[in-house]
Amino acid sequence: MVQFVKTTQKYGQTANTVFEVPMIANKNGEIVTASNPFPVTMGSGGTSGGTISAKPFYLDVVQGNVAGYSFNHKFGAVPSISQNTLGSVWDVNDTLYPWTALDTPAVVNVERNNVADEGKTITVQGLDSNYNFVEENIVISGTDTTGSTLFKRVNRCFVASDSGANAGDIDIEAGAAGGTTVARIAAGNGQSLMAVFTVPAGKTAYMLQLNASAADDTDCTISLYMQLVSTGYFRIQDTFEMQRGGGAVNQTYQAPIAFVEKTDIDVRAETRANNKRITASFDLLLVDN
Repeated sequence: MVQFVKTTQKYGQTANTVFEVPMIANKNGEIVTASNPFPVTMGSGGTSGGTISAKPFYLDVVQGNVAGYSFNHKFGAVPSISQNTLGSVWDVNDTLYPWTALDTPAVVNVERNNVADEGKTITVQGLDSNYNFVEENIVISGTDTTGSTLFKRVNRCFVASDSGANAGDIDIEAGAAGGTTVARIAAGNGQSLMAVFTVPAGKTAYMLQLNASAADDTDCTISLYMQLVSTGYFRIQDTFEMQRGGGAVNQTYQAPIAFVEKTDIDVRAETRANNKRITASFDLLLVDN
């Protein structure tokens, strides 16, 4: 064995007893130790020079420790869908979600249906004309209260005051009073239940799982649809049956379904018999492009 001594820049004496000790060195020949690590280490935040997290990856994401990654858990319910009717899983019966209502960005109107909700603050969350996240807090003042922020999409709304409770239905309408309902907080829920979502600009959404359930003996088909901003029409991505047994179905995607920025996601149900409550939810991992 030939030895080269770094400190003297000479070959070692072959007469010496040689012990073979494996070590790891960097490109400069310096031994890697705890005080002299590799110049780049893998960090939980996805940046160089970090430390390896002992926590599960998804927990780090939820806690905001991974730069450029976030989660969104979307969930919805429709009280009833009439037999042989296709409708979105959201708070309004027997309707497909009205995506075109905000194709032209507009302000939203908050319509209250119970005077007990007067003075409550409603938070509306969605996307602006550039598909970037935007939200507005609107304080109910009268039967109709119009906001001032332009929305291209509405993804969620909720009661942000008085313990999050609402006495009557609260409708979020596109444009002025009497416009198309684009979200609803059903009486007592305090939160919209909308299994629909639009991917913000600059992000890709990866669907990890899709769940659905039906009350009692409902017989229906659940389908996952998407609409690319470049096409202007919806295309089915997955479908499964719920036949008279009620309960829940879970679709876990070992290879997540990818949705590019500005894509509309819509979970729909079609009832064949026993039209009762249907719910759906999905988990999205949002990654910066």
